[in-house]
Amino acid sequence: MVLGAAGLVFSFGLVLGPRFLTGPRQPQGEETEQEGRHRRRPLPEDSEIAALPPDGGPDWNRLVFEKSPYLLQHAGNPVDWFPWGDEAFARAAAEDKPVFLSVGYSTCHWCHVMEEESFEDPEVAALLNEHFVAIKVDREERPDVDQLYMSVTRAMTGSGGWPMTVVMTPDRRPFFAGTYFPKRGRFGRRGMMELLPALAEAWEKDRENVLATARQVVDLLGSRQGASRDAKAPGREVLDAAYASLARSYDERDGGFGSAPKFPVPHNLRFCLRYWHRTGEERALSMVVETLEAMRRGGIWDHVGFGFHRYSTDAGWLLPHFEKMLYDQALLAMAATEAWQATGKDGLRQTAEEILAYVLRDMTSPEGGFYSAEDADSEGEEGLFYLWTPQELREVLGEEDGELAVRIFGVVAAGNFRDQSTGRTTGRSILHLGEPLSATATELGMPPAGLEQRLESIRARLFAAREKRVHPLKDDKILTDWNGLMIAAMAKAARAFGEPRYERAARAAADFVLRELRDDDGRLFKRWRAGEAAHGPVLDDYAFVVLGLLELYEAGFDVQYLRAAVELAQTMVADFHDEKGAGFYLSPEGRMDLLVRPQEFYDGAIPSGSSVAALDLLRLARITADPRWEELASEALATASAAIRSAPHAHTQHLIALDFALGPTFEVVIAGDPDGEDTVAMLAALRRPFLPDKVVMLRPDGESPAIASVAEYVGGFRSIGGKATAYVCQDFQCQLPTTSIEKMLSSVRSRADRRRSP
Repeated sequence: MVLGAAGLVFSFGLVLGPRFLTGPRQPQGEETEQEGRHRRRPLPEDSEIAALPPDGGPDWNRLVFEKSPYLLQHAGNPVDWFPWGDEAFARAAAEDKPVFLSVGYSTCHWCHVMEEESFEDPEVAALLNEHFVAIKVDREERPDVDQLYMSVTRAMTGSGGWPMTVVMTPDRRPFFAGTYFPKRGRFGRRGMMELLPALAEAWEKDRENVLATARQVVDLLGSRQGASRDAKAPGREVLDAAYASLARSYDERDGGFGSAPKFPVPHNLRFCLRYWHRTGEERALSMVVETLEAMRRGGIWDHVGFGFHRYSTDAGWLLPHFEKMLYDQALLAMAATEAWQATGKDGLRQTAEEILAYVLRDMTSPEGGFYSAEDADSEGEEGLFYLWTPQELREVLGEEDGELAVRIFGVVAAGNFRDQSTGRTTGRSILHLGEPLSATATELGMPPAGLEQRLESIRARLFAAREKRVHPLKDDKILTDWNGLMIAAMAKAARAFGEPRYERAARAAADFVLRELRDDDGRLFKRWRAGEAAHGPVLDDYAFVVLGLLELYEAGFDVQYLRAAVELAQTMVADFHDEKGAGFYLSPEGRMDLLVRPQEFYDGAIPSGSSVAALDLLRLARITADPRWEELASEALATASAAIRSAPHAHTQHLIALDFALGPTFEVVIAGDPDGEDTVAMLAALRRPFLPDKVVMLRPDGESPAIASVAEYVGGFRSIGGKATAYVCQDFQCQLPTTSIEKMLSSVRSRADRRRSP
């Protein structure tokens, strides 16, 4: 056993570790015929599955009974996989075998590679089946399991990622961790054929050391999972520290923060927008705009069908991992919408609207919910669906437009794409823009509008041709938390752009979540697929859905969504809040299948549930005038304070909540006829500018308005002389009402301007 800088490591186990196309396209089911990597024979029909024995029989394993597309991808493996659950651990205890846990998700490229190399291989499967009880987990269905064992992986190896591999005792105590393993070792990385026998031998012959390692890992977990509440809550100084850190890491040439691989991290951008709004620091704003524009020009953006790929493997946003995740679309749409509000730049609005066009077309279920992701691979190759050769462009577009597309999109004869698995070039290119279109138009002697119009014609024809290709797998499960984010994005865009179709989409998704993803007690499920809601929720599910419902309320002022937000927030507090004042846990009280009850503060690719919950509660405090919500938010931020202070730039969603908490913030109540032109105009005036420090409520004319059932104080407000009237309030104290849009905005802006004072 070795205790090193990277954490506890078993001696043999160190691992290196807008233009819119209408009509939603239906998902490519897991039964779709498709050749190549990670394509399998069609799954049995439901009636055939029902007739299979509990272990799946000779042709399948237990995963055939699951709904997760990721688990179903492995249902035909020769590995005797179990889903996470008591049955697997009971089998391990009865047979005195360690548990081999493999965690991934359906659109994970390296998960597919490891499956093809190892889990579909009879030799590897024989070793796993003989010496281990093997468990597969979809990290998107069980993020609490993923978070807990990812913390183990990072502690033991110094890094993490997917696929994640953890080996543990039958009572769930880990003693080995890593990520991707090939079948046989290469370049210093152990292979499964060497690793599995070594682990099995250690379990049989060196049990005492194995169990000692497991005990130390559990002790480490306990020490890391405990919340730490600072005596001093975060203050303005951490906003300054986070901005300074982001500014230092900003890539002046290509935008974004840091170097390759480069992730979008939209909450970094949204924090910078708020820092600009608070301080007037123009560089904070320019970093946001330059990053969004650079990403839009790069290969990380799908120039034919819209939407962003997951991240870029290079610093220049050219070479992406091609999977498309719903959460990226939601968070980046919100960032682009807010950046447009701050700047009025048409390109930012176009980016937001085209992201949402992609989601409405390709990621929206007939039931109203939003699908989870699209794969990177098709026909056995990563990115193949998205790549082009010069000849393909000419065949689709003709010689003249084909040459223009080759020039504009940087398509070269040798290809600019290199397969990450094999290292070989494919002769195909990723479409990207080497410069802004305005610069290209000048070089070509064309008016920019004319070039944009011609380019849109090219794009539409390429899209039609690409639709005939074999599509990547679509993960069509509907996740509660990611749907909450997309509801928020649709509602925010509906308000900012005055587009009712986005509100309709947000309402349909919210109705679906509230109807299909709640149990009889009103508690949420984690996911829905093929008519089945399943799996217990985590904090993110509540926090993100409450966020979406609050944004949706402000989009259409339908009080049912505000009531639902309050109800779910109350359940969130009841089930996830620590009674001793240590903030929120990731898993609910009473969940017994984890070693410890984890907490998560890090705002990674997806913001943490803790940070989003804090902002939800602050907004609810302003809406309802109930100080208890604000007390809970303050406690959550204080609990995360040590983590925030240690790395402010890694907790930017927390800092978005902190920025709101530090204020000044204000509530605006509009009293009047909801359909009246003056009311509509007053609301539109509030929605166009970037004003992140407000909540807005509508008090319709008449007695006993529904909003008073949630925010009692609003019931006493009245319109003046039948005209739409604004009440601008701060700290639950309101100024004199006004029917003047100019006076309302002056009051709001004067308060916003005061934010810029130290």
